[in-house]
Amino acid sequence: MPIGALVAVLPLLAAAVAGAFLFLGDLPRPIQYAVVAALSYLLGSVPWGYMLLRLQTGEDVRDYGSGRTGMTNVLRTGGGKIAVTTMALDVAKAVLAVLLARSVIGSTEADVAAGLLVLVGHNWPVFLQFRGGRGILTGLGGILIMAPVAAAIATVTFLIITFVSRYVSLGSVIGVTIGCLSLVALTLVGMYSSVYALYAFIGGAIIIWQHRDNIQRIRQGNERRLGHPAQKVG
Repeated sequence: MPIGALVAVLPLLAAAVAGAFLFLGDLPRPIQYAVVAALSYLLGSVPWGYMLLRLQTGEDVRDYGSGRTGMTNVLRTGGGKIAVTTMALDVAKAVLAVLLARSVIGSTEADVAAGLLVLVGHNWPVFLQFRGGRGILTGLGGILIMAPVAAAIATVTFLIITFVSRYVSLGSVIGVTIGCLSLVALTLVGMYSSVYALYAFIGGAIIIWQHRDNIQRIRQGNERRLGHPAQKVG
């Protein structure tokens, strides 16, 4: 989708989300689930990294490095300011999706469905021919609302591993793994609903699958370390 059309979609999507918060609560439950599911996927599909880099430099982030639209590739391609903004917005869209589900439907099943669908939208966005990111920050946004303790554990693990190894991908995979295991453990001791374990298993599996090429490069010893710029592909 052209960048102009993407920008034009944003106020329409914002209006739809606002309308859902205001008017969806009194509608039948199947309609609530259908609308929240659609909006969660569409929120996830907003490719902030792609849009911000395109608007500032005219470049397509998918033409560089890993070809992904997430924060790490944006950092390597466009620098720290765009990357930090991308990070905040990718977390925020998942936070918004889960809060929408919680406000309108008010069940842990709805939280999990919204969290997974916004993650799917981020990784396979309809607006970019299903070429998106890997889901780390969007997955974090979902777990931040559902289980903030597990989110904190995952974040600390990511920071430590990334600092020591200089591999963002390694920090991401280990952080996701520890975060998901922590969430499962916290559900077992009754701190959070057991339904959230589904988010850990399914969301964690999606994110790790999206890192399969990184895992292969780490094993081969040619994964890019933090601070290395992205090269144009093709």
